[in-house]
Amino acid sequence: REVEGLYKNGTREIVLTGIETGSYGKDFDFDYTLADLIVELDKRGSCERIRLGSLAPELIGKSFVDKVKGVKILAPHFHLSIQSGSDNVLKAMKRRYSRAMALANISYIRENIPSACFTTDLMVGFPGETEEDFLDTVSFVREARFIDAHVFAYSKRKGTPAATYPDQVDEGEKKRRSARLIAVKNEVRDTVLDGIVKLGEPLSAVLETPDGEYYSAHSDSFVEIKVKAKEGMQGEIVDVIPVSHSEGIIMAKLK
Repeated sequence: REVEGLYKNGTREIVLTGIETGSYGKDFDFDYTLADLIVELDKRGSCERIRLGSLAPELIGKSFVDKVKGVKILAPHFHLSIQSGSDNVLKAMKRRYSRAMALANISYIRENIPSACFTTDLMVGFPGETEEDFLDTVSFVREARFIDAHVFAYSKRKGTPAATYPDQVDEGEKKRRSARLIAVKNEVRDTVLDGIVKLGEPLSAVLETPDGEYYSAHSDSFVEIKVKAKEGMQGEIVDVIPVSHSEGIIMAKLK
């Protein structure tokens, strides 16, 4: 009802998100998952587009993908809360997934939803993170081919177990690792965007903020776009043709 109410009031794209988005339905007294919700929204014609927010890698495995792969309203974009590409660091963080599991699930999504793109959050400098652990995260970004990543440095939080862990990473080293990882994720992003521009296939995008003759927009796969369009088209979903890209943004024209 919430989704349908938003759609009736003019919202074209609705984002389902939360701290544990993928755990939706686990507190119900009947068998119903996030995938079931998405399928039901599609069958009911509840909205035009659904985008998923932050997802834990272990919750988007084969059973999830097999249910949603044919859903027309689902945006082919997955934001994964990865944190690190090092199994040592993930174990220290008490995460419930491994590097191999995350990569396998990303690969399975790509096999079944070919237009899917991925974004993520990555932390550097978690206590005990070695140079080898950091390089594992660097190689993970290259293998996963993210279109973007939010990179941040670990900072102590009073009262958390990690604040008392030994082998705290030097602040200067955190800055170096952050800068290096940002450079790598930008390089990977540009490679992905190169492929999208060269392919030249239409992208479905929501026109968001007008800026003179141009609009900022995001494609269904969460590619950032600038496109020239008429005044008053804000909020519309249009097809655009990618022309070029710079600094993570595709310049496009209306189809």
